[in-house]
Amino acid sequence: MPNARTIGALVRSGIVTDAQVDAAALAYLAGPTAGSCKMAPGIFLDVAAAVEENQWARIFVTVPGFSFEQRRMAVRTAILLARPG
Repeated sequence: MPNARTIGALVRSGIVTDAQVDAAALAYLAGPTAGSCKMAPGIFLDVAAAVEENQWARIFVTVPGFSFEQRRMAVRTAILLARPG
C-alpha cells in the first residue's frame, strides 16, 4: 500500500478501525518502544517514531503533569497524522 495516506485517512476509509488506533496508543503508553506496530492487515506504523515526529505529542508524553487521558489523546493524534511504513 502506498504511504501517501495517513492513518486518519485509513480510518475514514474503514481500512483501520478506531479500536486499532486506541490499542496502538495504549500499547505505546504501556511501554514506549521503537518498532513497527501492526495497525491492520498489511498496515504497519512505528508509533514511537510517530510520537517523536509530532511535537505536541512529544511534549505531552515527556513533560510531567499531564493526565493519562491527555497523554492518550496526544499519542492517538500522532498516530492519526502519521503515514504507515
